[in-house]
Amino acid sequence: MRAEPQTTIRPLDHLALRGADDAPALVLREATLSFKDLRTRVSRLAGWLRKQVPDEGARVASWVAKGELACLMPLAAVRAGLVHVPVNPLLKRAQVAHILADSGAALLIATPARLGSLEPGDAPGPCALLAEPDAMAQAEALASELAPSSADPANFNPDSLAAILYTSGSTGKPKGVMLSHANLWLGAESVASYLGLQAEDRVLAVLPLSFDYGQNQLLSAWYAGASAAPLDYLTPRDLVKAVERHGITTLAAVPPLWVQLAELDWPESARACLRRLTNSGGALTPDLVRRLRGLFPSARLFAMYGLTEAFRSTFLDPALIDSHPTSIGKAIPHAEILVIGDNGTVAEAGEEGELVHCGPLVAQGYWRDAARTAERFRPAPAGSHYGGMAVWSGDRVRRDGGDLLYFVGRRDAMIKSAGNRISPQEIEEAALATGLVAEAVALGVPDARLGQAVHLIVRAAPGSADAASELPRRLMQELPNFMQPRQIHWRDAMPIGPNGKIDRTGLQLELAA
Repeated sequence: MRAEPQTTIRPLDHLALRGADDAPALVLREATLSFKDLRTRVSRLAGWLRKQVPDEGARVASWVAKGELACLMPLAAVRAGLVHVPVNPLLKRAQVAHILADSGAALLIATPARLGSLEPGDAPGPCALLAEPDAMAQAEALASELAPSSADPANFNPDSLAAILYTSGSTGKPKGVMLSHANLWLGAESVASYLGLQAEDRVLAVLPLSFDYGQNQLLSAWYAGASAAPLDYLTPRDLVKAVERHGITTLAAVPPLWVQLAELDWPESARACLRRLTNSGGALTPDLVRRLRGLFPSARLFAMYGLTEAFRSTFLDPALIDSHPTSIGKAIPHAEILVIGDNGTVAEAGEEGELVHCGPLVAQGYWRDAARTAERFRPAPAGSHYGGMAVWSGDRVRRDGGDLLYFVGRRDAMIKSAGNRISPQEIEEAALATGLVAEAVALGVPDARLGQAVHLIVRAAPGSADAASELPRRLMQELPNFMQPRQIHWRDAMPIGPNGKIDRTGLQLELAA
């Protein structure tokens, strides 16, 4: 039986104290920082931030690539008594302007090019703008004037706000999810525990640090005393080279990236060092599971499910991935997962219901948005062990007789055609199972007669010369008539959103035009 991790909650910046002084903590392009270096530089940056923004609880935003500043800010901001607002480097000025105004940021640190893209009025009047090189130079120059800052405040409150992470805005403008020290600390502890991370592990941080899954790559590695190597890559092949160059043991990705990685030729030296692969942000298909297991036979494959409002909810024991490739598993440490039926009670095995996440990983709601907070954050269902506030995910799941969970689809993403409720995932899995396509997205398009008609957007698998003529025939064999796509749209590449996932919203808007 898996042991529950300890539950002592520390200030988030204490993660810099977890590793041995001379152990590598952060592998940057220009240098490798030990844990002693990490502590020194976090303290230096925190002192400079405190001097720039002296108001306790003020928000400071960063809009930078994965360099030293991006990696230190989650710890340095909270050491300075501030709240970090990481901005996805892929966002454009209009989205950044919304985040700055909504968060009330007092300071934005960004690359010179990104600062140059802002137009007058994009940054609120009280928000100071500073280029990343200038910020780092000022912090270093000020270091000799600053007394060492304390890593252990006397009146530490685990529920105090540590970060605001803005969602990708797939529905409406991005909304800021409020995360406390406890949320982030316990999330790091939980993931390090069930992944079995050790001090000798090396984690390749390829996902955006502005998202919970991406930021946790750093935090869980440091919790285990392990090292993290942040990487901004241009092509998937760059990632393969980084795995080989750094001897990476742990690699996290989302399904579109896994699809691309599985299509590459990996040198044996790169494949051999990988011990664990982790997936979230979408479901793995049985075919992709088989390909990853064949490509990386020595690596444990962790299928996971999560949502920013509660960080991570479930993971599947890698020992079950071959026999249950479509399951999202069971609750992670510190999470309680209930399946609530339409009648408001806990669903029986095999019955579909809404996934409700309870426990200390639940975020504090949406920043300055009481209405949307009330929609998603509601009292835990009767019978919850934790009680308190829970996240009602809107995702439909079912639990089998062995307590394994299976994703059915989002309640608001279900296609309603001719009175039938259709799961997009079921159509997508049928298309992928043919082996003719590498990626598939099923959407409902308004239709005067049906309510919604099924449209399928696909990218052909390499070498599938006759896929366009063969796929409709295969789908007719596998899916009932009411699930058949009205139209199949072929793409050379799928559009990718700022979170690394397929941009379903963009595809939906394109088809509706």
